[in-house]
Amino acid sequence: MTVTAHLDWDRRRRLGISEAIWGEHKTAEQIAAILESFHGRGEAALVTRVDAAKAADVAALLPDLLLQWHDQARCLSCGHRSLDENASEAPVTILSGGTSDLPVAKEAQLALEFHGVAASLMLDVGVAGLHRLLERLPLLRSSRVLIACAGMEGALPTVLAGLMPQPVIGVPVSVGYGVSAGGRAALDGMLASCAPGLAVVNIDNGYGAAMAALRILHASVD
Repeated sequence: MTVTAHLDWDRRRRLGISEAIWGEHKTAEQIAAILESFHGRGEAALVTRVDAAKAADVAALLPDLLLQWHDQARCLSCGHRSLDENASEAPVTILSGGTSDLPVAKEAQLALEFHGVAASLMLDVGVAGLHRLLERLPLLRSSRVLIACAGMEGALPTVLAGLMPQPVIGVPVSVGYGVSAGGRAALDGMLASCAPGLAVVNIDNGYGAAMAALRILHASVD
């Protein structure tokens, strides 16, 4: 039985956010059919959670489309929005506790760039070596939104939200031993944070953090 996806073509006008395609639990054929729909309407498309094998299968089904697989972000894209050339600084900085958090951080960065917003990365500033973060705080002052990705106990967003005035979005990452429970300990820690105003998204949800940052940026435009 063929299932036709009912896509939300009005989302960009309504929310300022393009609909993304969740790729992990879709077949290559389902993803290809959706990408054809996007292409037919002249819309760029972003597919999240796609591994190398599935990306290759989708590309084989769509030889006439210009697809790009972003290996570090685990995403597949068709078309892309240009970044704002008038912006002197990246309005969003994405921080990670360690290199293991990179796929989630890169997903957030790509999702923002896909919407025309530049985002810089600040890696390996976890609380196990707090001096690494403290010495780089001046570099964060020009950012309008901060996204902090952390596994283990997930303390980085709390520390950051207690030091910096910008909106901070915490992303718990499924990295850590035993009781880290696939990111649940980091999620619980961020939700229980004593830093007022810290916002938290779901485990490994780099895309969701990026869209939260995008909403903040849109709301702050005069």
